[in-house]
Amino acid sequence: MEIIIAKDYDSVCELAAEILTGVVAANPDATLGLATGSTPLGVYARLVSAVSDGALSLAGCKSFNLDEYVGAGVNDAHSYAYYMRENLFGKTDIDPRNTHLPLGTAPDLAAECERYTALLAANRRDIQLLGLGSDGHIAFNEPNTPFDSHTHVAELAESTVKDNSRLFANPDDVPRYALTMGIADIMDARKILILACGANKAQAVRGMVKGEVDERMPASVLQRHADVTVILDEAAAELL
Repeated sequence: MEIIIAKDYDSVCELAAEILTGVVAANPDATLGLATGSTPLGVYARLVSAVSDGALSLAGCKSFNLDEYVGAGVNDAHSYAYYMRENLFGKTDIDPRNTHLPLGTAPDLAAECERYTALLAANRRDIQLLGLGSDGHIAFNEPNTPFDSHTHVAELAESTVKDNSRLFANPDDVPRYALTMGIADIMDARKILILACGANKAQAVRGMVKGEVDERMPASVLQRHADVTVILDEAAAELL
């Protein structure tokens, strides 16, 4: 792992955007693995600005998102499909036909998981962007998710529900289940870029970087990947 400690959130996002831009510059047809949540927002804002300024084009890229809430339609304001349109896809030149997320409203969730796993296998990501949960989860792979897992329906841990509740007017509306890319799918990416900010992530960061590789700490599996860049703000790095 390459560990980069930046001063603050803005610095983390600036560095992450530079890495993603570099991947696309080297390969304009790059396949991108994308994440949602609050952490990537600053990264996506910088990519939008770069496209607007003519310094970057995503026109040749394909993208695959990590996850989607079960039951969330593509026009639901809390869906990740909506999040991606509002924060990246709808503001850049990426072809919407080349953007992919699990379908949270699929009538057969098991079949949808199989479909998405097959799609990922046929489209290896050149870079996978990740955030880090306070309990060490990556995507919605909660503690004790098998390392060999593929796309599946995950029950969200209470800590994850609590973390996500800040995005909902009513905490009772936070979904309890999500379709998520599995750990084996994540590890198949050629390069992984993981971001963490804030003191509430410090314990998980320590477990990811210095702890035993154990399914109880899902992010610890990244120690086994050949090309991982970790970008942290000072607060998230305080226990290293």
